[in-house]
Amino acid sequence: MSPRISRPTSSGKVLFYVQHLLGIGHLARASRIARALMEDGFDVTLVTGGAPVEGFPGKGVTHIQLPAVVASNSGFSALADLDGHPVDAAFEEARTRQLLEAFHSARPDAVILEAFPFGRRQVRFELLPLIEAIRSATPKPLLFSSIRDILQENRKPGRDRETVDLIKAHFDGVLVHGAPEFVRLEDTFALTQEIADRLHYTGLVAPQKPEPATDEYDTVISAGGGAVGAALIGAAFDARRLLRDQSRWCVIAGPNLPASDYAQFETRADAGVSLFRFRRDFPRLLGSATLSISQAGYNTVCDLLAARCRSLLVPFAAGGETEQTVRAARLEALGLAQVVREEGLNGPAMADAIVAARTLTFPEHLPVSLDGAAETARFIRRQLDKAQALN
Repeated sequence: MSPRISRPTSSGKVLFYVQHLLGIGHLARASRIARALMEDGFDVTLVTGGAPVEGFPGKGVTHIQLPAVVASNSGFSALADLDGHPVDAAFEEARTRQLLEAFHSARPDAVILEAFPFGRRQVRFELLPLIEAIRSATPKPLLFSSIRDILQENRKPGRDRETVDLIKAHFDGVLVHGAPEFVRLEDTFALTQEIADRLHYTGLVAPQKPEPATDEYDTVISAGGGAVGAALIGAAFDARRLLRDQSRWCVIAGPNLPASDYAQFETRADAGVSLFRFRRDFPRLLGSATLSISQAGYNTVCDLLAARCRSLLVPFAAGGETEQTVRAARLEALGLAQVVREEGLNGPAMADAIVAARTLTFPEHLPVSLDGAAETARFIRRQLDKAQALN
């Protein structure tokens, strides 16, 4: 099976690898960074290994789609193809060959690995050979890890040490897409000090402040990719009934919400509720909304901050996930969000939180930079210039 390739003409060369397993957050963030790199003059090849998502990575970016894999269990420890078949050794070998072909074809000046080695150990079968190919290449491209500001806690013993050893041995830098004023990497990664010389905080990878959408809603409810969003949307419908809310609601269920759940919500939607699977203009909808109800994923929070939209966050916490809970708590402490925990999520709790969230006010100046995509491009450009000056 050959990878699908669409190739624009540009200057500069970056190979960017991203593997999303459940939602679309990793792919969305990588796509924003790829766009900024392209606008800085780089020829960007984005290699994706998850289920294809319409609209990503966006126009003008070279895109190589590897045979897709998704998480086959709630702990993200096993992989399956899109038909649900477990990934076997032959599948892994085929993907590895295609990834290495993409690397040798692109001949990049820099390679960015999204999440690895801090995460995505499930695909180390292909990333370790890629790292070896990078090490052996002449000229040798720079190698960067691209991570969000808050990492998943409760990692298995020894994982952090393995991560640090890989960073020290092979990586030229770690791009932390956040701001130390908001949260520092050491808050969720104990061995940060050992790689402090390689860290660069870029700021949050957020969009520019959006223009209001042509169709306006008072409340925008979104469930990310939708795979785990049914409880959030159901509680919102219950709260609407309890509050006797007649305002205009936009409910974005997500492309991965099970069809049976979507059908149920269609029957519950009254005349004031518009239900969608996906809205590409989600950031623009926030620009004119008075309230957003959502999970606390990285990209969603970036959209909310860029739009300066009041938010009610329900952080995803199933399967021991901690990242969204940490992010939501930081935003709540800054007075930028109201939070409802998953374990206490029901109609009455959602209704009370909606009333409280509608009283939130934004400060004149946000305590965090939202320029992460452009700063990533600038940083890589500076590092390449330094490397070239030494040669």
